[in-house]
Amino acid sequence: MRFGLTTAASMKRLWRKDRPDAIYVATQGPLGVAAVSAARKAGIPVSSGFHTNFHQYSRYYGVGMLERVLCGYGRWFHNRTAITLVPTRKMEQVTAAMGIRPTGLWSRGVDCTRFTPHKRDDDLRSQWGLRGNERAVLYVGRLASEKNLRMAVACYERIRGLHPQAKFVLVGDGPLRRQLIEKHPDYMFCGTQRGEDLARHYASGDIFLFPSKTDTFGNVVLEAMASGLAIVAYDDAAASEHLRHEENGMKAPLNHDEAFVDSALRLADQPTLLGRIRAQARLDALELSWNSQIEQFEQLVFKQTAKAKYHATNNQSISLL
Repeated sequence: MRFGLTTAASMKRLWRKDRPDAIYVATQGPLGVAAVSAARKAGIPVSSGFHTNFHQYSRYYGVGMLERVLCGYGRWFHNRTAITLVPTRKMEQVTAAMGIRPTGLWSRGVDCTRFTPHKRDDDLRSQWGLRGNERAVLYVGRLASEKNLRMAVACYERIRGLHPQAKFVLVGDGPLRRQLIEKHPDYMFCGTQRGEDLARHYASGDIFLFPSKTDTFGNVVLEAMASGLAIVAYDDAAASEHLRHEENGMKAPLNHDEAFVDSALRLADQPTLLGRIRAQARLDALELSWNSQIEQFEQLVFKQTAKAKYHATNNQSISLL
């Protein structure tokens, strides 16, 4: 992972020249620590977001003994800010158990103009080796242990056992890419995609696998919904908040891997179910605009971080950076 490196003194000098009204910190790394320290010293209201389960990731890299230490670090970091924003109700419970308070629920939106079924690309599907209604099983995200790619691979292999023409398309990069290529050279590894290219890859898929059990949210779920894909996920994070089983997606209990596979097999075997879920996913995504989420963000951060500045500046409004 990449970390931004700076010092609190550098941040203070920067903000002395161009003082922000409020600070939102989205990283727990060195950059985040420096930003929080500088903001507190400068008297600038500062809030934070809980974006990554670093303490849970330790289990996937053979350093599970550090989970308690990382949990304590997260509690120290976030409790130095006026409020910590979390994306789901479950994460409210997780952060409360960690001793992080206060928290505010702030979800995510999706750009349904960029991510749309209309960008389905038959030429791209041909490059993947697909013809007609043959299924593209899609994964988008980091190729890393904490994303539970083992389950995605096992699930696809079960699908391929019944539908030999199906293709597994992986969009993204990460430390497991080389290993996966060596073990499965017939999979389609598309690397990191952005912008319109990413939108085309989404829209050109059929079944979307989201096997992660560690994500705090998973923006890819909303992007897949907007792209009209049939999603298979565990009942957690974004899927828990936005998917209704057998209506606009398929959900499996966190501790029931076989249910995850069974859901994917049903989609592969039942074209009517697949088509109905894909259509409903797109319709529901249209209700998840970013505008409403931006308004909610402003209200949450303003309420908790602006009090001191609000009184000090005789009730002047603030802009959030």
